[in-house]
Amino acid sequence: MIKVKRNLTTVLFFCFCTSFGQATNIAERLGYPKDSKLLIIHADDLGVSHSENMASIKAMEKGSVNSASIMVPCPWFPEIANYAKNNPEKDFGLHLTITSEWKYYKWGPVASKDSVKSLINPEGYFYDLVPKVVQNANAENVAIELDRQVKKAFNAGIDVTHLDAHMGAAMATKDFLKAYIKLGHKYKVPVMLSNQINAMKDKEIQSLLTENDVVANATLTAVPDNFKNTMKKFYRNLFNNLEGGLNVLLIHTAYDDDEMQAITIDHPDWGATWRQEDFDFFTSDLCKNLLEKNDIVLVTWREIRDKITRAKD
Repeated sequence: MIKVKRNLTTVLFFCFCTSFGQATNIAERLGYPKDSKLLIIHADDLGVSHSENMASIKAMEKGSVNSASIMVPCPWFPEIANYAKNNPEKDFGLHLTITSEWKYYKWGPVASKDSVKSLINPEGYFYDLVPKVVQNANAENVAIELDRQVKKAFNAGIDVTHLDAHMGAAMATKDFLKAYIKLGHKYKVPVMLSNQINAMKDKEIQSLLTENDVVANATLTAVPDNFKNTMKKFYRNLFNNLEGGLNVLLIHTAYDDDEMQAITIDHPDWGATWRQEDFDFFTSDLCKNLLEKNDIVLVTWREIRDKITRAKD
């Protein structure tokens, strides 16, 4: 959510690799006309706090958010896992986590520390920045930890619909990326992949991808300059100019309360106020009206998982 994520999101539209080819257009595979404007409104970071959980649940129940991903190692995982278990129709994936970026609010691995020593800093937590993970972690330890997170989620009763990577850390090197893609294949769930990642260009990575892997047209997210001009303006413009194909919109919904202010202290970007603005927009009538006005079709990772990733050969 900090330096590396900024680097990954300096452009608003991430084109995904299509060189390995799919038999038909994604929209058609999901049962829509090929030129449909498909959108997943995806809330990140559930499990990080009670505030994040409650705001995201409300945004999914009363607003336009239709997908979310859960951080398994975080302190408020049990709360959101219980909700996911009791609401199996909701679209919950995993925000695979091997970093702990906040100043005073920390977490460590799900796997035993002895089995993933290279992921842990001298204080016993995950490293805060992705470059530190790349410098210290080995891919074997990354694979072990990611697999333990998925298993813990399944054991908690979550019907996992997809995988993605917190701060992009699980995709930061070729070997990390291989482990991440293989994990999706192992559990037959789609993984979020961006062609913006250098390792995606590698022939070995390309050879791992099959027609059961999703090739999205664009991933969209706000960056600090958008936040300065208000989220409402950014999202209004985004919806009015959305193009056809599968689009994934990454947001963060939480309340600007004491809890989130303390967690995100000294960090206005992706902080408590930012998250409140996301919540306000995606629970507004304006959001619903813009979706309708622009003929935007909301789809979920569950649809993609069941109709594409788990499609029979």
